[in-house]
Amino acid sequence: MKTTPFTDVHIAKGAKMHEFAGYNMPIEYTGIIDEHLTVVNGVGVFDVSHMGEFWVKGPKALEFVQSVTSNDVASLVPGKAQYTCFPNDKGGIVDDLLVYYYEPEKYMLVVNAGNIRKDWDWCVEHNTMDAELENASDRMAQLAVQGPKALEVMQKLTPVDLSAIPYYSFVTGPFAGCENVIISNTGYTGAGGFELYFDPAHASKIWDELFKAGEPEGIKPIGLGARDTLRLEMAFCLYGNDIDDTTSPIEAGLGWITKFNEGNNFTNRAAIETQKKEGVSRKLCAFEMIDKGIPRHGYEIVNADDEVIGVVTSGTMSPVLKKGIGMGYIKPEYAKIGSEIFIKVRNRNLKAQLVKAPFRK
Repeated sequence: MKTTPFTDVHIAKGAKMHEFAGYNMPIEYTGIIDEHLTVVNGVGVFDVSHMGEFWVKGPKALEFVQSVTSNDVASLVPGKAQYTCFPNDKGGIVDDLLVYYYEPEKYMLVVNAGNIRKDWDWCVEHNTMDAELENASDRMAQLAVQGPKALEVMQKLTPVDLSAIPYYSFVTGPFAGCENVIISNTGYTGAGGFELYFDPAHASKIWDELFKAGEPEGIKPIGLGARDTLRLEMAFCLYGNDIDDTTSPIEAGLGWITKFNEGNNFTNRAAIETQKKEGVSRKLCAFEMIDKGIPRHGYEIVNADDEVIGVVTSGTMSPVLKKGIGMGYIKPEYAKIGSEIFIKVRNRNLKAQLVKAPFRK
């Protein structure tokens, strides 16, 4: 298995380790519920160094990124980031990602760990305009410092005014005595905070300084288990569960990152635009359990007559709501908020209700 610059630290701290996307990653330390609530109420640190980073440079950089991603990259200014996806040529999604407009003629694409090779091959194959591409995934470390106390802790370690960085914006500056750290007001938890990108040589120092600075605020390392429950409470899509090569951005409720502006001729635009106009045969919906039970990926969704109307893509017991929550694809005629549905759990039909996302307000 691959390792990150922090793998030895996780093991030394007693984390429960498991393979994820080919990496030996911490799943939990003190327990998923404890770690989840630490992030919601305080501050926690995730090692997300397994994520992939591609640089796109040169005079053709904008043209390339605009051609392979669904959002409107031309609307960005330096220092802004954007959530988007790579549409494939069959109506599905190669991956969802972040685009960072680093400086004129230079962008950074941050992709999911499990898709690094697939995404890189896709980018190389579709680089018909000869933009300069660089796969920097193995030369970058990343930490996500998340929670309402993240800014307070991190401000002790940088002269950069973190409160002046708007959501989905970033700066490059000194952090914990290390230069050229990308400090990004982004995250996958809905609890606020920042993501840090830096040279792996700085990993040990940044980790140690963060935990020293955050001790008064009860800072804790957080595993991938709580990362999943946190993102699900916000109804954020997880690639491989809620979106994949067969799900379109329109079906997944990602029309807001799919821009049909003039000149934005991304892959499979015409078919996706037709879906937006004419509708789709299934929609990704959020639901809360009424009956006791935990929905899981792959469980069938049925109506009152026990007819299959969809499938669960993500589900868990919400640590904040203390009830089962989930997302799944459902036939449009059943996809109205407030509708009653049933989740088939071990041949029992458990009642649930469609709700407006996110679950954690």
